[in-house]
Amino acid sequence: MAGEIPQAQPPPADPGAEPVRHPYLLLWRWRRNPLRRPSDRLGAWISLGLVLAVLVAAPAAMFGVGDNAYRHYRSTAEYEARSRDHRPAVLTHDAPRHPEPGSDEAKKTRYPVPVRFTGPDGVSRTGTAEVEPGLPAASTVLVWVDAEGRITEPPLSAEQIRSRTMGWAILAFLGVVLTGLAAHAATGLVLHRRNLAQWDAAWANTAPRWSRFP
Repeated sequence: MAGEIPQAQPPPADPGAEPVRHPYLLLWRWRRNPLRRPSDRLGAWISLGLVLAVLVAAPAAMFGVGDNAYRHYRSTAEYEARSRDHRPAVLTHDAPRHPEPGSDEAKKTRYPVPVRFTGPDGVSRTGTAEVEPGLPAASTVLVWVDAEGRITEPPLSAEQIRSRTMGWAILAFLGVVLTGLAAHAATGLVLHRRNLAQWDAAWANTAPRWSRFP
């Protein structure tokens, strides 16, 4: 329509031109320039603060959580070592013979088989134990029994304590890093919306001067 000012359009891009990458592009918010807004400087300070906070908090959380986890699992292992013991148990049924007895697969395979054993109170009990394949009935195996007379897992080993401690430490480290990234994204979104609102307000004041014609 005559008398209207067309919207500003960016210049056409040259398909053969290489994109310009300024060596200080990542630091533009810190350099003085007429296009830098207060919110840009605020965002730069927030980003720097979050980076420093993550660099300090992530290792601290990793070592703090790891130390607590190690103390917990070491205490658990000591309690299990005191309250559990090895006891002989007799198979009441034959164990399955597959895979081939003596094979490499058989060395790693275990089958649940009913067994009879004597509990800490001297009473005969029955339960299920994981045994090697091919064991006939009446064979004797060693099982771990807790204070209540139930077949249970052996106490935590040093390797299990280390692996579980490392798992919690890594989770704590990643948790701090992800929290920092989420905080950075949230503050960036808030500042972006604030900029849009300021642009709308500025354009509302400027647009009438562009749309007036003699």
